[in-house]
Amino acid sequence: METQKARLQGEEFIISRVFDAPRELVFDAWTQEKHLKEWFGPEGCAIVDAKLDLRPGGFFHYGMTFMNGQTMYGKWIFKEIQRPEKIVLISQFSDAKGGLTRHPGSKDWPRETLSTTTFEETGGKTLLTLKWAPYQASELERKTFLDAASSMEQGWSGTFRQLDAYLAKAKR
Repeated sequence: METQKARLQGEEFIISRVFDAPRELVFDAWTQEKHLKEWFGPEGCAIVDAKLDLRPGGFFHYGMTFMNGQTMYGKWIFKEIQRPEKIVLISQFSDAKGGLTRHPGSKDWPRETLSTTTFEETGGKTLLTLKWAPYQASELERKTFLDAASSMEQGWSGTFRQLDAYLAKAKR
């Protein structure tokens, strides 16, 4: 189901989409390692080396291996978890050991971003809204983030297509 909107509001990139799946399942898909490994990331990548500690102060550390063989690591640090309504986290690029690194393709990308994802029940479906913003970023990092809005929309659209396909199989 592709009911999706993306926009910039101040320094926040906001994208929302309606998924034809119950809210509990969509929330689980975002918070359980077995689900995240199946759909998360840009199209054409596979999640490897995933470790999840779902609690405030916990983390999700993962590698993404792309078709060209390159592996890139990321890390979420959970700030708030309200099952099944909301997840707030700090997102960052990392190394294989979980240390903070720079975006491999953009030295001016914010070292950390703040992500708030909400899950709203709507007639047996789920409206997912992701708000993403630079966190403790320099002016140049904030500008780089905002200038990438169309790329972020394209990337999240692909990720959401994968989630859509995964949810269709998972709810059977």
